[in-house]
Amino acid sequence: MCEQNFRKMEDIATVDLKEKIAELPERGFLDMEIDPTLDLFEEIQKLKKEKNAVLLAHYYQDADIQDIADYIGDSLQLAQYAEKTDADLIVFAGVHFMAETAKILNPEKKVVLPDFHAGCSLADSCLPGPFAEFKAKYPDHVVLSYINCSAEIKALSDYIVTSSSAETILNTLPADQKIIFAPDRNLGAYLSKKLNRNMVLWNGSCIVHEIFSLEKITNLKEKHPNAKIISHPECEEAVLNISDYIGSTSNLLKYTISDDATEFIVATETGIIHKMMQASPDKTFIPAPPNNACACNDCPFMKMNTLEKIYLCLKYELPEITIDETLRLKAKKSIDRMMEISAQAGIK
Repeated sequence: MCEQNFRKMEDIATVDLKEKIAELPERGFLDMEIDPTLDLFEEIQKLKKEKNAVLLAHYYQDADIQDIADYIGDSLQLAQYAEKTDADLIVFAGVHFMAETAKILNPEKKVVLPDFHAGCSLADSCLPGPFAEFKAKYPDHVVLSYINCSAEIKALSDYIVTSSSAETILNTLPADQKIIFAPDRNLGAYLSKKLNRNMVLWNGSCIVHEIFSLEKITNLKEKHPNAKIISHPECEEAVLNISDYIGSTSNLLKYTISDDATEFIVATETGIIHKMMQASPDKTFIPAPPNNACACNDCPFMKMNTLEKIYLCLKYELPEITIDETLRLKAKKSIDRMMEISAQAGIK
């Protein structure tokens, strides 16, 4: 009787899983109940060991996810780590384009994303059809695309760049080379001005970095006169103009560690502050406020990932990132150029 009941429960569980998998395209994640008594940290560690899985997390993830991750980094660092991992399963606690990049670099490995709907406003602002038409207007231009874009855009690009590698890659190109830069207009404008490059810019932006309030940051600076303003180059020019330091997410972290200042106003996604506080516990980090009612600026897509979703993603190995092989090979060319130049320059 007990065995029959167990089989019945097993059948019900199988039916429920099939229903949840069928809902994946709409829901974006496995919407299943989890035993509230489970220690998710312990269960995730156990599953990683059982499946030879690696959990990669971006600096913008919640603190709990960063603390349980095997590796934390910015977009370039995560791509570099994904390329060399010997894990069979890559769980990417980030957004869709990051997991997609890992799959492009690792076609033989299974890559999963806790929430398939964890997208990116920059990637969404640059669709393949319109961008192909835009590119056709400038046939003599080389295309540099920020890594925050889809595989289709990467396939239309000559070079992929990150905020930590963009300057180095641009400097490998002749001074008279005509360039299209996509999709972030703020990063493109910053690079154009700094390197004296008159690039053609696609009109895209990041919803996190473009809404920092210059007025509120200025007011914060008045309250904290000794604080240094540090900003990501995706921010608008007005914010960059008052910044003491501008750099990629990983470079902002490095700067707070090495600089003598003890207070920093941080104009990027707030997730990085967790790592800054761990690295420099005696320093103060103040999130730069946006031009809305919120006190800080979180990426809603990054924050779609949770420990519960990571646990289910690991357990059932869903949602899985797949990519057409022809598209993958085209997209990989531009990524490979970035990886090669970054390695040669010692950027990591």
